[in-house]
Amino acid sequence: MAETAQPGFVFWVFSIVILVSGFMVVSLRNIFHCAIFLILCLSGVAGIFVLLSAEFLAAAQVLIYVGAVAILMVFAIMLTSNLASRKIVMTNQKAGVALLACVVFAVGVLFVIKLTTKAQVWQMAEAALPENNILTIGKLLLTQFMLPFEVVSVLLLAAMIGAIVLARKESA
Repeated sequence: MAETAQPGFVFWVFSIVILVSGFMVVSLRNIFHCAIFLILCLSGVAGIFVLLSAEFLAAAQVLIYVGAVAILMVFAIMLTSNLASRKIVMTNQKAGVALLACVVFAVGVLFVIKLTTKAQVWQMAEAALPENNILTIGKLLLTQFMLPFEVVSVLLLAAMIGAIVLARKESA
């Protein structure tokens, strides 16, 4: 009984880390601190992937989002002095609209959770994962899902170019 409670506890810890760090990302005024909490949030999502026995997704999450996109954002923020200065107003002037959008989104999510729970859409797979699932994922990425794979690489390239452009404007 203690073994079944342990993954649940870890799941709740990761969930709380994700929720708190996500809230800090959108509520803090210092953009550098927001980027640090974004890295923490993305790391928590990778932890959830590990709990779901999706090690490849966890590794991709860490490598792509934590290791590439978030670090590029931190470098861009650090290299751009105007983004971290106190002269820039970093608050949202439309907090009421944002709150309304959040409430609508939360109600929508709760509605979908209630529908899927009632219909028992989310069921655990009875069969174990194959031993070579990473090999299968690799083959699928390079054959059937080649276009999304290339779109992700273009996204990473765009993030890198954006960081360089932000950094160069300040020094020029």
